[in-house]
Amino acid sequence: MPGLAHPTAPGADPRPAALRTLLALAVVFVMLATTGWTAVHRPEGGTPLRAAALAAWASARVEGRPVPPADAPVRTVARFFAGLDDAQRARLADGYPFVVGNLGGAPAATRYRANRIGLERAGQVEEARGRDVALTPADRATAVRRSHRFASLAEPGRQILTFDPTGDGLVAEVFGDLDEARRVSVIVPGVDTDVLTFERTQRRFTAPVGMAESLYEAQRAAAPDSRTAVIAWAGYTAPTGVGMDAATGRMAVDGAVRLRALTMALPGDSGVALFCHSYGSVVCGVAAHELPARVTDIVVAGSPGMRAENVAGLHTSARVWATRDEGDWIADVPHLEVGGLGHGADPVSPEFGARLLSAATAKSHTGYFAPGTDSVDNFAKIGTGAFGSVVCATSGDACRRGSSGAEQD
Repeated sequence: MPGLAHPTAPGADPRPAALRTLLALAVVFVMLATTGWTAVHRPEGGTPLRAAALAAWASARVEGRPVPPADAPVRTVARFFAGLDDAQRARLADGYPFVVGNLGGAPAATRYRANRIGLERAGQVEEARGRDVALTPADRATAVRRSHRFASLAEPGRQILTFDPTGDGLVAEVFGDLDEARRVSVIVPGVDTDVLTFERTQRRFTAPVGMAESLYEAQRAAAPDSRTAVIAWAGYTAPTGVGMDAATGRMAVDGAVRLRALTMALPGDSGVALFCHSYGSVVCGVAAHELPARVTDIVVAGSPGMRAENVAGLHTSARVWATRDEGDWIADVPHLEVGGLGHGADPVSPEFGARLLSAATAKSHTGYFAPGTDSVDNFAKIGTGAFGSVVCATSGDACRRGSSGAEQD
């Protein structure tokens, strides 16, 4: 009769496949909730400074010439700024910092200047919010924290390539000389990354700034004469804690668009290596097929999956590397994807086909960029092009096969 279940054969599992899938997904959420992939909700703060700046930019002129749209192609923006003198570039940076500081194709030095000014202005807004008795105590406390973070990022010598205070904030910082670099490494972090968690005093190397500093120092130690730069990139809205956002690729899709824009806008013809941690590897996996050819290497650490069943499914010409510490809890999360939930196959499984790197001393899920670890040493070698000396996860040279021994410049 309709609506009645059919009897099962003797010895067969009475649970339908759909129920088994739901149980597996439940395990995913339980594991995430009990292993640290959690956080409290962070309320949005600040005023729409960038929105107001975009409106003003639409009517901006330089010597009577209209400026390019904020979403203009990189080449269009680059040609426009190439036709300006230093004073004209400075006036645009000073007058429209929240646009120029995020404008792909604008010179790096001009963006650094704009973002320093933007950070100072946004800090003033947050200082006022911190004293606003109309706000809740929690919102005032968040505003004070944001004002302190903006002041830190605006300190002399820091090279802020991206800054948008909207919502939880977007930010990216450069270590090294981006214009002169022959190889650029980009840190793509995971969940709970925003302007407040961009750098930390405690557990320094679990935050994007600490990760990038550690990688840059390791590269300089491994290849002192090589011209490299490292970008700490919190340029996408990452999931906040446990929930649907962390278990799906929705936010990774937006992050992938932004990651592609970053790699397209980098100056010169430098090669690019992506170092993608945790949910950041989902972003890199979604972006892989649309990344420019200058992205030669994609490295994932502590990955929940790349939303592909194997390297071939990423549709990229880049070398794909993967690593995971044996104590990393992400190994216990089921690697599957059903109906948009989950992120697919395990990148360190032999069937996936990635080049497997040693992470013998990484110490759990957040330790891959700590100084002195096998993982960060391997990252530095990939970042400098010294592929012949990377240490594989297994004995032998399986992960090095097909790579040139050194591509340093």
